[in-house]
Amino acid sequence: MKLVAFVSAVLLLLTISSSSSTRAKTSAQTLRDAAEVRGVHIGTAVASRLLSEPEYAQILGAEFSQLEPENEMKFGLIHPRPDNDPQPYDFKGADELVAFAATHQMLVRGHTLVWHRQVPAWLTARAQPPNQLAPTELAEILHKHIQTVVSHYTGKVYAWDVVNEAFNDDGTMRETIWYDLPGIGHAGQATKYIEQALLWAHSADRHTRLFYNDYDAELVNPKSDAIYAMASDFKKRGVPLNGIGFQVHVDLAFDNPATLASFRKNLKRFAALGLEIQFTEIDVRLKDSSPASLQAQAHLYSEITKACLELSACKAIQTWGFTDKHSWIPGFYPGMGWALLWDADYKKKPSYAAVMNALSAARPRTAKKLP
Repeated sequence: MKLVAFVSAVLLLLTISSSSSTRAKTSAQTLRDAAEVRGVHIGTAVASRLLSEPEYAQILGAEFSQLEPENEMKFGLIHPRPDNDPQPYDFKGADELVAFAATHQMLVRGHTLVWHRQVPAWLTARAQPPNQLAPTELAEILHKHIQTVVSHYTGKVYAWDVVNEAFNDDGTMRETIWYDLPGIGHAGQATKYIEQALLWAHSADRHTRLFYNDYDAELVNPKSDAIYAMASDFKKRGVPLNGIGFQVHVDLAFDNPATLASFRKNLKRFAALGLEIQFTEIDVRLKDSSPASLQAQAHLYSEITKACLELSACKAIQTWGFTDKHSWIPGFYPGMGWALLWDADYKKKPSYAAVMNALSAARPRTAKKLP
C-alpha cells in the first residue's frame, strides 16, 4: 500500500508540474502566437527611428507577425526629389523596417502608393498654374513611381495599399492631384484612375496582394456603398483588386449593438465578393485613462477582434502603432489619446488582454502556416 501511495504521490506531482508548465507557457504566449493558430496576421504600423528604443523593438519583434511603415513608404518620404535628380528616391527608412521584419520573420505590408496627402513639394508645385503638368505627364510620373517602389520591394512586401482614401463621406470621388487636380487623365471617370493604379502595381509585381484602403467605411453607409460598387465592378471585369483595408479608427461610441451589427453586415458583403478583408489601422481613442474608460476600450477591442475572427475572409488585425507613447491621436484629436494596447511606459493595458482572450477563444482556422 505504501508503494501505491508513493507512486500516486509522484504522479500527482508530475501532473501539477505539467499543469504549471502549461500555465506558464500560456501566460507567456504572445499575440503573434495566438493569431497564427487562428489564421490571421497580427500587425502594427511602425517608424524606423523608433527601432533604437530597446523596449519598442523587443515588443515589435516578439508580439507581431507583420509590420507596416506608418509613413516611410508614402510618396513624399520615399520619393522626395524629382525624377531628374541624381537620387530621386530615399529607401533608407523603409529598407530598415523591411530588414527588421526579415530578421524577426515578419511580413511587410506596404502603405501607400497613391494618396492625396504627403505628396512631395516638387510635385504639388507642378500641379498648379502657371507650370501645371499635363495629365499625361502626371500619369507618367505616377506610373514610374509605382513601378519603381513596388519593384524595389518585390518578394519583400506581401501586400500593398495601392490607393488610399479616394472617396468622400458621401460616396463621391475626392478631388485630388491624382483624380482631377489635374489628374492622370481620368477626371470625371469615377474609379478609372484607381483601376489604372491597380493595373500598374500588378504589372510591377504579379504576386503581391493589392488593396484599396479607407476610413469611416466600416459601416454600411454612402462611402462603403461606393467602395462596394467599385469593388464589385472590378471583380466582374478582372481588375486586380485582392482586398479591402478597413482602417477602424474609432472611439467608444462605436461599441453599441446597432453599430457593430452594421459593421459585421458590411464586412460580410465585401467577403461575399471574394475579397480579402484586413483591419489596417485600428485604434480606439479615449477622453481619459480612467479604469472605466480602459475597460470600455478593452471591450471594444475584443468586439473588433471577434468581428474579424468570425469571417474567414478577414486575414489581418493591425493597429496604428502599439504604444500610447508614439500614437498619432493626441496630435490630431486634442484632448483625446490612450488609444493603443500598450501605455506610454510600454505596459500592457486591459485592451491587450482583451485581444489576446478573443484570439485564444476563437476556433483555430487552419494548421497551415500563413504565407
